[in-house]
Amino acid sequence: MPKASARHILVKTEAECSKLKKDIEGGASFADLAKKHSSCPSGREGGNLGEFGPGQMVPEFDTVVFSAEVGKVQGPVKTQFGFHLIEVTKRA
Repeated sequence: MPKASARHILVKTEAECSKLKKDIEGGASFADLAKKHSSCPSGREGGNLGEFGPGQMVPEFDTVVFSAEVGKVQGPVKTQFGFHLIEVTKRA
């Protein structure tokens, strides 16, 4: 069964999510922005979600984590919780 590790930033609006993505693309630290802006408790850990398998996250999140390029920030990704920036850090 495949496994992945990822980190994310969860915010309320697509506009805020897009702005944070531009900041990261401009050289800002993903972990620092997660700590400052993410509404998920994982924000305290720089957005780190650890390792998980398919089906453990909501479908929209799973789709990105198990198909996107490792190390490239994806998003905004809309889920029932809000808008995410997602970075797959490892997949096996």
